[in-house]
Amino acid sequence: MLFSPTPATVPPALLLLAAGASVRLGQPKQLLAYRGQTLLRRAAETAAAAGCRPLVLVTGALHEELLPEVAGLPFLVARNAQWAEGLGASVRAGMAALAAYPPSATAAAEGPPPAVLLLLCDQPLLTAAHLQALLRVQHETGRVAVASAYAGTAGVPVVFGSALFERLRTLSGAAGAQQLLASLPPSELATIDFPAGAVDVDTPAQYAQLLADGPQY
Repeated sequence: MLFSPTPATVPPALLLLAAGASVRLGQPKQLLAYRGQTLLRRAAETAAAAGCRPLVLVTGALHEELLPEVAGLPFLVARNAQWAEGLGASVRAGMAALAAYPPSATAAAEGPPPAVLLLLCDQPLLTAAHLQALLRVQHETGRVAVASAYAGTAGVPVVFGSALFERLRTLSGAAGAQQLLASLPPSELATIDFPAGAVDVDTPAQYAQLLADGPQY
């Protein structure tokens, strides 16, 4: 069953993190082509189908170059000036953008989002169905975090309940949300298997494997 907030329910928010410089890859991973789309456009369309609002794209090393990739999609764009610090800075920038939203009194009457969904642009096998499953489990169980399980770890995409918003606003370092997940007791964290999450694009070899179809899930 898919997660679908009722009209009277404030939906969760979503942060799509795309601020890195792709140093190991040697070219912007956000703009790599895969199955007729860039990785960023693919991630943005998947994110837009998850049922969240608002949607925030966090840019950094690249900004103007990435804007066309969310054309026609309802994204706010936050530029992370401290992108070189790592994922923690991107989460902070995204949370700051959420704090500044909504832009109108009408939207303000809805109240703050009950949760935030974090995802990256370099997991090309991600589906909207998986994002919906994360949101549904968090909504139904009330766990403060629901993460994706792959390669022996819990990681992104991940949903954080509002109880963790303050900690997300003060994240630091390259680990990003991973450090927060590692600090949670098992009773506060749920996971959903997502073996395809291990397929990411950090190096030329990984991109070549992706184009060759790599692992099948």
